[in-house]
Formats: sequence, structure tokens, C-alpha cells
Amino acid sequence: MDFDQRLERAIERGQRKRSAEDRERAERAMTEDEFKNLHSKARLELSEHIEGCLRKLPEVFPGFDFVTVMEADGWGAKISRDDVAPAPGKGLTRLYSRLEMVIRPYSASHIVELVARGAIRNKEVLSRSHFQMLAQLDLESFRELIDQWVLEYAEKFSARA
Repeated sequence: MDFDQRLERAIERGQRKRSAEDRERAERAMTEDEFKNLHSKARLELSEHIEGCLRKLPEVFPGFDFVTVMEADGWGAKISRDDVAPAPGKGLTRLYSRLEMVIRPYSASHIVELVARGAIRNKEVLSRSHFQMLAQLDLESFRELIDQWVLEYAEKFSARA
């Protein structure tokens, strides 16, 4: 076999290898339905964790009302309370405190997004957002972040209440 024939065979082997790698990469790529299913599972698991964490705050801070959130903006939970306090020269003032955490709905960007908003005595103290690509999803880091944000809110509330 001369050099030209060996060169042709080497090129064919390379092309077969490339097409095999392309097929393998295509098989590993997630389909849109798989992304939607993964997002739904993550949303369910994370929203349950949010609910579990936020349900504990009314136990330690009486007066908060707990509500499960299932809206177009996302799924999760929120707690809120209204207080009244004397205001100099105004009589009584309404003071509103809340913490809401939701997982945003599925989008074509293939991400899981956690959004948190919190206010204490009419002042916003927490406005955060965190996302991860579905292909690299790490639910444990989301759970830790949810815990951290709830604990941060509880600390701020106990300092200001």
C-alpha cells in the first residue's frame, strides 16, 4: 500500500471519528421536552423547600401569615404581616413586612431562576435573584441559598422589629 492510499484511509478514519463524535454529542444534548421536565422537577423540589423554610418563620415571629404562591410569576411561598405603630403627629402608621421567594416559570433560556424580595417595616431589605443553566443544575446549592436568604431575613427582622 502506497502513501496516497494510506492518506485516504487516514482521512476516512478521521471523518468517521468526527461523525461518531457528532452523533454522540447530539444524543447527549437535551431535547426541549427534557429541559421542561427537568425544570418542572427542580421547580417542585425547590418550591417545597421554600415552603418548608418560610413556614418556620411565623412560628418564631408570630403575626406573619403564610401563603403558597402559584402564579404566572412563579411558584414558591410568601409570608407577610401588618403592624401598626404610633407616628409623631400622624396617629398610627401601618408597617408592612414580607418575604417572598419564587422559582420562575420555564423559559426558552433553559435556566432555573430563584427570586427573593423582602421588606421590613415598609423598607425593602432584600431583593435577590439567582439562576443556573438547566444543563448544569445543582439543586443543593439552590437549597443552601434559600436557607441563607431566609436566615438573613430573619436576622434583619429580629434586629428591626
